[in-house]
Amino acid sequence: MTSNFVDRIDPFHNKASIKGRKQKRSQGSSHYRTKGCSELTALPQLKDTPPSEQQELFIKKLQQCCVVFDFMDPVAFPLILPLPLQIGCNIFRTLPPSDNPDFDPEEDDPTLEASWPHLQIVYEFFLRFLESPDFQPSHAKKFIDQKFVLQLLELFDSEDPRERDFLKTVLHRIYGKFLGLRAFIRKQINNIFLRFIYETESFNGVGELLEILGSIINGFALPLKMEHKQFLLKVLIPLHKTRTLSLYHAQLAYCVVQFLEKDATLTEPVVLGLLKFWPRTCSQKEVMFLGEIEEILDVIEPSQFQKVMKSLFRQVSKCVSSPHFQVAERALYYWNNEYIMSLIEENSSIILPIMFPALYRISKDHWNQTIVALVYNVLKTFMEMNSKLFDELTSNYKAERQKEKKKEKERDELWKKLDKLELNNKNKVKT
Repeated sequence: MTSNFVDRIDPFHNKASIKGRKQKRSQGSSHYRTKGCSELTALPQLKDTPPSEQQELFIKKLQQCCVVFDFMDPVAFPLILPLPLQIGCNIFRTLPPSDNPDFDPEEDDPTLEASWPHLQIVYEFFLRFLESPDFQPSHAKKFIDQKFVLQLLELFDSEDPRERDFLKTVLHRIYGKFLGLRAFIRKQINNIFLRFIYETESFNGVGELLEILGSIINGFALPLKMEHKQFLLKVLIPLHKTRTLSLYHAQLAYCVVQFLEKDATLTEPVVLGLLKFWPRTCSQKEVMFLGEIEEILDVIEPSQFQKVMKSLFRQVSKCVSSPHFQVAERALYYWNNEYIMSLIEENSSIILPIMFPALYRISKDHWNQTIVALVYNVLKTFMEMNSKLFDELTSNYKAERQKEKKKEKERDELWKKLDKLELNNKNKVKT
């Protein structure tokens, strides 16, 4: 039953067969605290106990929850009753290093937590506790404090995606109910990201933390505090440069767009920041950047667009010229977006001269016919948009090409003369 449960919820089970790795999924337990064999005593249910004895019975159940079992040995204990009331004893532990030192989260299967059937019950119980209508944060402050939050955040590095998903929900509930911990939680997430960007580039829970932040950013009051703006520019934008961007890019782009919807004046530094970290050698990341730029353009104000359009469309021009057809195709899809087209039309006198040379050249010599067809459609749109400027750019481009061809011809003739002179000198030396 447990194996069927794991197979059903693990989204990566097909990758092992693709890569030809061992068929049996690896499991490891991060519970290393070995204790003597403890045999649990079956206790009656609270509902079947007289009210006068319920408190004493509840304490006994709590004490039993402090027993941590060896989940790597199914026969180590004669009776395993996962009683999850003691959160600290059951959830908080030091995560072991990865079994694979060359672990690639994009390609390799994660190591699943062997004790997950037990941990899942603990997390589910804790969530019900936090979501209970009778829950009073003021009473829970004694144990849900900064230390508790730090230990919770450390668990986000778990390789098991099921645990990270529960942690995401738990932390979000704590953020919503404990107002005094909000600034601390944001600060610690900030520290995790900075360490990930500039030191380790290894942390499994970046996507989940960004998903929490997306909800947090959505609730920021206006005007935005300087602290929040700095977080966007100094943390979220540099997160684009890591090699594992594809694992969390959707959540990251959502956070960035949320900020721009809150404060349009952040558009210029954000776009320039993305252009600064634009990938030079990874086509997959270029496609992601182009997708994020389109999301930004969907919410950009015309006045902000004018501040970034020159720098932005110089980069778009390079992408359109890319020999990688997916990059060129993604850039050309901008012209299918009605709002972006309206922005381009309003500023065609500036954007058209930037884009025209690349588009005209591609229409003549790009290897992919799909790209050529898309370019023809874009050129047709530009011609309908501003025919006078289009004709002027066409004639100027052809004139420039003629000059270039003339220079190439003169250069070839010069080399021929030099070769001839060299040959004559060799003949004179021989004679």
